[in-house]
Amino acid sequence: MSSVATVYAQALYGLAKDEGLDASVLQQMAALDEGFRTEPDYIRLLCAANLSKTERCKILDEGFRGKVEPCLLNFMKILTEKGYMRHFSDCVKAYRGLYNDDHGILEVRAVTAQPLTEPQIVRLREKLAAITGKSISLQNSIDPECLGGVRLDYDGKRVDDTLQHRLESIRSLLANTVL
Repeated sequence: MSSVATVYAQALYGLAKDEGLDASVLQQMAALDEGFRTEPDYIRLLCAANLSKTERCKILDEGFRGKVEPCLLNFMKILTEKGYMRHFSDCVKAYRGLYNDDHGILEVRAVTAQPLTEPQIVRLREKLAAITGKSISLQNSIDPECLGGVRLDYDGKRVDDTLQHRLESIRSLLANTVL
């Protein structure tokens, strides 16, 4: 993540938190980020050198005034004016990190061969919450190569209890065994 994204996200988060809009801004940023990912030309337009800063800000005004929080609209205008709008996705990640830290939320990605059932999700959330002392935001990703079991990715850590990992461990052990 770029230092530009971190600095700007901290500024926006501080302002949104002071105004009691931190959750609303996060939700809107996530929706915008998704939209910008599906329409990357919009970001390219906001970074176009052949348009003046005023014209680019006018595009933002016409598209988002009254639809997003004013502080978020102004944030996007500042990014556009400074030529940093291409860092918007990183700003969302940094903002989400600040929000999660402030609210005791831990994002966990559970990778499984089959989708987790609702009771499994509930049990996994409860177990992780008991271990970490945080609220768990769980995302389940499917990877058929896991074969079974679960791999958890969170907070820069990986806990791998998949059949694939177990088989690789056995293979490595056998390969390094001297008879």
